Amino acid sequence: MSKNYTKTDVMLIGAGIMSATLGSLLKELVPEWNIRVFEKLERAGEESSNVWNNAGTGHAALCELNYTHEKPDGSIDMTKAIKVNEQFQVSKQFWSYLVNSNLIRNPNDFIMPLPHMSFVQGQKNIEFLRKRYKTMSDHPLFQDMEFSDDPEQLKKWIPLMLKDRVTDQPIAATKIDSGTDVNFGEITRKMFDHLEHQDVEVNYKHTVEDIQRLSNGSWEVKVRDIDNGKIEYHTTDFLFIGGGGGSLHLLQKTGIPESKHIGGFPVSGLFMVCNNQEVIAKHHAKVYGKAKVGAPPMSMPHLDTRFIDHEKSLLFGPFAGFSPKFLKKGSILDLLTSVKTDNLVTMSAAGVKNASLTKYLCEQVISSKEKRMEELRAFIPDAKSEDWGIVVAGQRVQVIKDTENGGKGTLQFGTEVVSSADGSVAALLGASPGASTAAHVMLKVIEKCFPQHVKDWEPKIKEMIPSYGVSLAENPELLQEIHTSTAQILGLSAKEKVHS
Repeated sequence: MSKNYTKTDVMLIGAGIMSATLGSLLKELVPEWNIRVFEKLERAGEESSNVWNNAGTGHAALCELNYTHEKPDGSIDMTKAIKVNEQFQVSKQFWSYLVNSNLIRNPNDFIMPLPHMSFVQGQKNIEFLRKRYKTMSDHPLFQDMEFSDDPEQLKKWIPLMLKDRVTDQPIAATKIDSGTDVNFGEITRKMFDHLEHQDVEVNYKHTVEDIQRLSNGSWEVKVRDIDNGKIEYHTTDFLFIGGGGGSLHLLQKTGIPESKHIGGFPVSGLFMVCNNQEVIAKHHAKVYGKAKVGAPPMSMPHLDTRFIDHEKSLLFGPFAGFSPKFLKKGSILDLLTSVKTDNLVTMSAAGVKNASLTKYLCEQVISSKEKRMEELRAFIPDAKSEDWGIVVAGQRVQVIKDTENGGKGTLQFGTEVVSSADGSVAALLGASPGASTAAHVMLKVIEKCFPQHVKDWEPKIKEMIPSYGVSLAENPELLQEIHTSTAQILGLSAKEKVHS
């Protein structure tokens, strides 16, 4: 039976922040290209990008202690912190371009200024935090950071956390006012609204069933319309797989050599959410602590002010857990069906290596509400159980692969792009700081997959991202200029300022 193909220049699978960003970039660079999007849910930004499925932290390494570590000589390595901060600056520049060009509106629907803080207890941790502060505050990207171990000062910064605190051990915090709270679901939907006005065809409630390479080098994508069960066949020269946890299965269907020996380890999460407006009103910051021994990096406890649908909320977590699903709305068979002959050894090695992590996740799954309240009381000493409920956050799939340093079955924490040698297909895998770095990551996809065009596109890219190709860390004047302009355009001016 012959197949009726619908041809498209670019196909995006998944209507999350990554596809929204890549589609928006490409539509500015080559408006004549035809773009189609397939999403199995009813609207954009409903899985990993959904406001309740992530912490909403504009990850800029201002408060996340796992982005800096102490070296054997006692000095602080801030390489990763600089990298993550610069990548978030790229996202802010791109969002500013979209707002300034009237392609999206009302930035305070999706980004709000909010202090970012790190909070520690115990002398050893305070010494680390002080050292970290001294190193970071000397750097142009972090020079507004403040440090205090004075309880009176901390009462002004975090009154809710100091109230009724029995000071049996010393505490300290750093604060930087240029942090942000981001609703990634909202920015995703705004970008997709813009794309649909640019004649991008977005097909909701459509699921990708298979991907095949055709003899001419293009990709055949078999799609099912969930409402009527109808099967459609589409072909494309460039395929981007941005389906969150679902990306691994789709990448495996492509059969590209780069998809071999890669596995995924699903981690679920819960947040406690406050339902007492008086308590919510007393806190105004994202405050990150230190992860427990054995906990994955994304399990750093944090007490977060959030702005959700213009209302102030307060969340605490995340509490990690284990589910074999790769997506919140996925299948319990996801993990099992991701194991193939080529990644069996990789996955088995990861299982052996991460026995302690598995034990930790299982303990988290069976943890009682009172046990979680105990952890919350390390932040809010007088927290009352009746003031807090539970919300199930999104699923994350950590990449497992063989690496030179880690050997077989190494669990990767972060965001990874896997692409074919010819650049015709790319897939995004992994987790935090993903959404915050979407513009940077998608520019890397463009450079890898469209190298023949990059030189011609560079002037337009620099119009959208003024720091493109330049290190902000090494160019304080450009950093100052970008901080000022993005703060003004995105409505962050009241808080976001950098002193020269």
